[in-house]
Amino acid sequence: MSQVAVLVAAYNAERTLPACLDSLSQQTLRDIEVWCVDDCSTDDTASILQARSRLDPRIHVLKTPVNSGQAVARNLALEQVTAPFVCMVDADDWLSTDALESALDVFHRYPKTDCCVFHLMQHFEDGHEEDFGLPTQLELGERLTGEEAFELCLDGWQLHGLYVTRTELHRKYPFDTATRLYSDDNTSRIHYLHSREVRACAGTYYYRKHAQSMTLSFNLRRFDFMEAQLSLKWALKNVALPQKLRKRMEGDRWITFIACYRLYLQHEKEIAEHEREALHERFNTILHTFRPSRLPLHYRWKPGYWLTLSLRFFDLQQQAYRLIRK
Repeated sequence: MSQVAVLVAAYNAERTLPACLDSLSQQTLRDIEVWCVDDCSTDDTASILQARSRLDPRIHVLKTPVNSGQAVARNLALEQVTAPFVCMVDADDWLSTDALESALDVFHRYPKTDCCVFHLMQHFEDGHEEDFGLPTQLELGERLTGEEAFELCLDGWQLHGLYVTRTELHRKYPFDTATRLYSDDNTSRIHYLHSREVRACAGTYYYRKHAQSMTLSFNLRRFDFMEAQLSLKWALKNVALPQKLRKRMEGDRWITFIACYRLYLQHEKEIAEHEREALHERFNTILHTFRPSRLPLHYRWKPGYWLTLSLRFFDLQQQAYRLIRK
C-alpha cells in the first residue's frame, strides 16, 4: 500500500511539468501514488502526463470535464487517494528527493502530528534561490498547536501552506473552490487550525517564482481575493476562535476590501462598462458583510479606512483619500 499521495493539477504546464514529475518519480520513498489532473490544457501537458504514466505506474492521470481551476482539479484527485497521507505539488514546482520520506518519518515519530511542513525554497527565473524560512519553533524542531499555526498563516504567511497532511483531515476539509484564485489558500489555514500538532521536516519544496503571475499582475481575478476571504469567514463561523483572531481576520478582510477598491479606481478606465457594473455589485455585497464593532478599533478612526455601509459614501471617501495622497 502506498504511504503518501501527491496531487498535481496541471494546466498548460508543458515547460515545467517534466521537472515536477522527475522529482516525484525519484523520491527515496518508493511507496507513493501520484494523481495528476489535466485541467483541459491546450498544449502538450496531456501527452506528457500519459507518457509518464506509462513509464511509472505510480503516476495516474485524470482530466477535468471543463477547465475549472486548481482547487477543483485537486479535489478530483483527492477523491482517488488511497494513502494515509497526502500533499499537493504545483506543476511548475518540485520536491527534494528526500521530501516525502522525511515527512513520513516525522509522522511516525510524532503520532499527534496532523500537518508536516516542508522547508520552502523560492526559485527565481534568473536561477538564484532564497529560503522562505520557518517560524522559530519549527526551525528548532519544536511543534506548533493548530491555533498557533493558524495565526502564523494569517500573519502575512509567516507559516507557508506547503505541507503533508493526513488524508482523513484533507477529505474532511477539501480545497475551497469559492473562487478560481486565492480561496484554496483557505484550506491550508483550516487544516492547520484543526491539527493537534504541526511540525516541520527536513525535506524541501522548491517554489518557482514567476516575474508576473496572475496573482501579481492586474487582472479582474485579483478581485477574487475579497470573496476568498469571505469564504474563510463563513467556513469558520461556527468554530471556537479567540475574539482577537476573529477581529484580526475581519481587519485583514477590511484591508483587502479597501486595497481591491483602490485597485479598481486605479484601473477603472481599463475595465469595460459591464464589468464595472458587475464589480460594483460585488463590492456592494461584500461591504454589507462588515460591522464596525467587529473591526479592530484603530480602523474606525483612520482616514480612508472608515467603514460605511453605503458604497456611494465609501467611494467618496476613497476618492477624497486619493486626492489627499496626491
